[in-house]
Amino acid sequence: MDSELFGVVLEYINFVFFVFTVILFVLFSLMAYFSTRNSIHYRKKNSFTDVSKIMASPLAPTITIIAPAYNEGLTIVENIRSLLSLQYVNYDVMVVNDGSKDDTLQKLIDSYDLEKIDVEMDPDWKSKPVRGIYKSKNRAFEKLTVIDKMNGGKSDALNAGVSLSTSKYVGCIDVDCLLQPDALLHVVKSFFQRSKKRVIAVGGVIRVANSCVIQGGQLEEIKLPSNWLARFQLLEYTRSFILGRMAWGRIDSLLIISGAFGFFEREIALAVGGYDTDTVGEDMEIVFKMRRYMHDRKEPYTIEYIPDPLCWTEVPEDLKILVNQRDRWARGNLETLFKHKDMLFNSKYGRLGLLSYPYWFFYEWLSPLLEFFGFFTIILFAYLGILNWEFFLMITLSIFLFSIMISFYAILWDVYSYNQYRKTKDILILMGLAILEPFIFHPIVVYAAVRGNYKKLFKIKSGWGSQVRKGFAKAT
Repeated sequence: MDSELFGVVLEYINFVFFVFTVILFVLFSLMAYFSTRNSIHYRKKNSFTDVSKIMASPLAPTITIIAPAYNEGLTIVENIRSLLSLQYVNYDVMVVNDGSKDDTLQKLIDSYDLEKIDVEMDPDWKSKPVRGIYKSKNRAFEKLTVIDKMNGGKSDALNAGVSLSTSKYVGCIDVDCLLQPDALLHVVKSFFQRSKKRVIAVGGVIRVANSCVIQGGQLEEIKLPSNWLARFQLLEYTRSFILGRMAWGRIDSLLIISGAFGFFEREIALAVGGYDTDTVGEDMEIVFKMRRYMHDRKEPYTIEYIPDPLCWTEVPEDLKILVNQRDRWARGNLETLFKHKDMLFNSKYGRLGLLSYPYWFFYEWLSPLLEFFGFFTIILFAYLGILNWEFFLMITLSIFLFSIMISFYAILWDVYSYNQYRKTKDILILMGLAILEPFIFHPIVVYAAVRGNYKKLFKIKSGWGSQVRKGFAKAT
């Protein structure tokens, strides 16, 4: 009887794995379909739009780009130069020096001829004390404002910027990002292209700038990263942004806007209390809060997503830094999901509660844990001689081939849509990485996710960590 019961349990486990695999296949196939539909729709819609007219319009809304900076001395001058050369009229750049310990502030003062000014501040604003506010004596840099404050973390720095800004919209970006000259034109167009729904936020695709050539704060030449770790991240970003977030944007269920490139209606951002300083996943948390705020008020709204390659960033090339980054992402993911756990399968929030939240819960959070513990379970079953090798090999091969197919599709669709990497050699390298990813890069990501969850669940104190910049290549 015991052996029969044991056999039933094993069959049940096999059935659960089979159903889980089928659901993943269906889910990712639907995501590929919806992302493709969204991309085609976006391209057709924008083929009739001249965004340059927005720049000349006296009705163009004001935007403040807020860029927190912590120990960014290596790239700060070049990156701010890029932000000051955008093709838009009514915008300003606010750099928040969050207690940097290197020469970030001094480089800004020297390069942009800054002087301290007196500004009346709200004593009740929620951020660490401000040590000084700087403006340039050179009229060429009149759009630039630098806030020097005590260190409080990225969320705290962003809150300081949102509080001091007077613009209708705020753009919260990473200071190491390079924006395309027409980026703000596309953002403003996205805020105003809806007539029946209020656009409360706009996000976009993040591209990998490692090994690309930069000159005068502008992207001069796009190159495939020379570092193998950066190449894997390029493949991952392409799949995640081109397929994943485009699909969620298609059904208006996007729950995260990357902290590297996110624009928000300032009024709504302030209404929800700004960024949460108690989480390391502030980019996801504020989107959750803004969506819930609009749902509770029963106002028609939406979040737009831009697939154009408008933002380029430097990704980690060091394994330790990458693991720390993904560790932090996992902790932020868990923190946000826990804070908003009442949304799970809650029909009050529509597709957000019935589709988006369950996806983030089961796939983004639970899936890495299942993979990690499933690996040791397979070893145990094999050791005990109870592993169904035929079923195991069939499922494993199916998942492997399907993952390659999805990656190939993302690569080829990106080539068809934007053709950033035009060399056949580069495309073949990315395809080769797609084959190797499950064996090399993916285990690293799973390990980092498990470590992040372990730290959070067992309350092991861990902060943001550090990102060491190498700087972008310069044109000669």
